Amino acid sequence: MADAGRQILVGCEESQVITIALRKAGFIAFSCDIQDCSGGHSEWHIKGDIFEVLDQKKWTDIILHPPCTKIAVSGNGTYAKGKGRFNERLEAVKWTQKLWEKAISKCDNVALENPIGVLNTLGKFPKPQYIQPWQFGHGETKKTGLWLKGFKPLEATNIVEGREQRIWKLPPSEDRGKLRSKTYTGIANAIVEQWFLKSVGEKIFLRDDIHEPLIETGT
Repeated sequence: MADAGRQILVGCEESQVITIALRKAGFIAFSCDIQDCSGGHSEWHIKGDIFEVLDQKKWTDIILHPPCTKIAVSGNGTYAKGKGRFNERLEAVKWTQKLWEKAISKCDNVALENPIGVLNTLGKFPKPQYIQPWQFGHGETKKTGLWLKGFKPLEATNIVEGREQRIWKLPPSEDRGKLRSKTYTGIANAIVEQWFLKSVGEKIFLRDDIHEPLIETGT
């Protein structure tokens, strides 16, 4: 059995992709977001301010997915220096910096995930590891940074071809932001297996669908 003594917080995760994978592996994990969860397991979701939730208990592991709209390079047309909303980018970096610093002060194992952006140019973060979905069984490109304390860099599990920016091409919709920020199942599986199951000497096949697209789109 997985280590029941671990208390894992997946912050800013309404999709619950990583939380569900951790629960399937037998760990005690909770998602947290100011929104209701869309993963279907409200019993594993803490709706509230992430800073307050960090103080609620002694978390053994923390994984963070802070909002990326204002700090990702994809938002440069609106939030870059010289644009009218650049101050909002600075505030977003400041908020994310505060979140990182509080998390690492509370816990020895912390990971912060975000698409390629401005955290290391406008903030004071450690050097990130960059990963791609196509390294974990998904034929897509989405360069993503992992800022780590305590956790080892992820190793590729299934390098595939057929790479495209399918998430970037999603049409406008109310859920576009959620869909673009949703964690790929192959990456979630790698996180659980490499960061958690290896530490307790176990291996488990969490899902058998990591080759399926993250999002099904109509023709």
